Amino acid sequence: MVETIGDLLKKQAERFPDRLAVKFGDREITYSELDIMAEKLAYALFKMGVKKGDKVGLWLQNIPEWVVGWFAVPRIGGVVVPMDIWYKPSEAEYIMGHSESVAVLTSDGHGKTDFIKMLEDIKPKLPLLKNVIVVGKAPGWGTSFDDALKMGEGWENDEEYRKRKSSLDVDDVTFILYTSGTTGKPKGAMLTHYNIVQNGLDTANTLRATEEDRYLVQVPFSHCFGCVLGITAAVTKGSAIIPLPVFTPENSLKAIEENRATIVHGVPTMFIRMLEILKTKKYDMSSMRTGIMAGAPCPVDVMKAVKTDMHTDILIAYGLTEASPVITMTSFDDSDEVKAETVGRTIPGVCVKMVDEDHKEVPMGEMGELACRGYNVMVGYYKRPEATAETIDEEGWLYTGDLATIDKHGYIRIVGRKKEMIIVGGFNVYPREIEEYIREFDKVQDIAIAAVPDRELGEVVGAAVIPKEGVTIEPVEIVDFCYGKIASAKVPRYVIITDTLPISGRGKVQKFKLTEQFKELLEKGEIEKLTPTAVKNRKK
Repeated sequence: MVETIGDLLKKQAERFPDRLAVKFGDREITYSELDIMAEKLAYALFKMGVKKGDKVGLWLQNIPEWVVGWFAVPRIGGVVVPMDIWYKPSEAEYIMGHSESVAVLTSDGHGKTDFIKMLEDIKPKLPLLKNVIVVGKAPGWGTSFDDALKMGEGWENDEEYRKRKSSLDVDDVTFILYTSGTTGKPKGAMLTHYNIVQNGLDTANTLRATEEDRYLVQVPFSHCFGCVLGITAAVTKGSAIIPLPVFTPENSLKAIEENRATIVHGVPTMFIRMLEILKTKKYDMSSMRTGIMAGAPCPVDVMKAVKTDMHTDILIAYGLTEASPVITMTSFDDSDEVKAETVGRTIPGVCVKMVDEDHKEVPMGEMGELACRGYNVMVGYYKRPEATAETIDEEGWLYTGDLATIDKHGYIRIVGRKKEMIIVGGFNVYPREIEEYIREFDKVQDIAIAAVPDRELGEVVGAAVIPKEGVTIEPVEIVDFCYGKIASAKVPRYVIITDTLPISGRGKVQKFKLTEQFKELLEKGEIEKLTPTAVKNRKK
């Protein structure tokens, strides 16, 4: 039986009171201690006037207090609104304003990020935001986290507080995560206790996690990857959580070694960077067992290197915030090739179909938009009924916007995004297919494809390429690698050699920013259309 998020922690605290729940440097918090902290913060919020259904922002880095807030807010029927630490004031103002947040849990700083200064600037524009709880030094208009915990003492004797907790249901909305799009304002996906706890449990089961595992969570808690597949999945099994506030490959490898981590999640780029470090420095990876890789395709050589060099039999997951987030996963029984080429099969309780533009199912093996239905589908977008109706139909099918195929064994292969499709002279080109092909070039570490405006063809393909460390690539080499091997419309006409890609805080390549970069270079005359060497020689 699935519990509310608050009850999930309570149950595990009763089962494993003295087992490690959170480890952060020298700080160790047991399950019973974590449960008491969550109870105190929940009661403090209750006394501050947070009502059932009220929204509470979590705007702080990956630290133990984030975990406390994650379990405290739902315990009184509040709704968690995670906020990315890279938000600028205008973005934070929009999220808290649109969600009608009445409180926020933040910190007194993270690197160069000054949450307090930003809140001070935007708070006058947020009349509903009554309470600011700060981990660290609080300003006069805020409450320190420690003081909030003191305020939360004595919950056992408050009958109204107990009534509030007993009024909760697993189908209550408890989470609104604002998904970033390439255009327009972010939309707030509403998820329930059931969505989150069951999805966390299903992924933990696929990972064969137990109370002996230790999750190093290096992806942001403010994303489903961190709070559902990290925090919640760990707690469903009584595993330990090791928050990593700042990802660098060295930080991560050091944390694995020092904390004897067994499970680590990340996007492929994270693992690629960690593998590069392991070529020159030694870290003890013997504790590692598995983890989830998601967000982008993983080359098979990277998959194999993670297994051999990191002692990690990594699994692939596919999903989106609107699906809580996981729809499909690979398994330990799948080969490295299957893990690299597919996103596995659907998890229990979820079904999928591939559809055409009219939402009619296409034959097996043919490409279509992936739609899913099951317990994991969100309730809808907060205050956006039109957007909800465009995304979820009357039968409960969620249309993902991802193009995919499914084979007779149920394995799903993601081909690309509908909205990222490039139309080259009327020919439909899907960036992911080109990216997967160019990743086979032994000089390439990473690649992203985006549309480049073209007077003759409307659009052509542009490629931003990161070479492997110590390797030099000439732009025309990418064109030559593709020419004659893939359709001419798919061959990049413009190539940028770079050391970084525009990555969002959620680990996704921002294709619209790449397109803007290509446009700017074209306007300045700093990039030219490339001709394959073979064609140049033929013309001579």
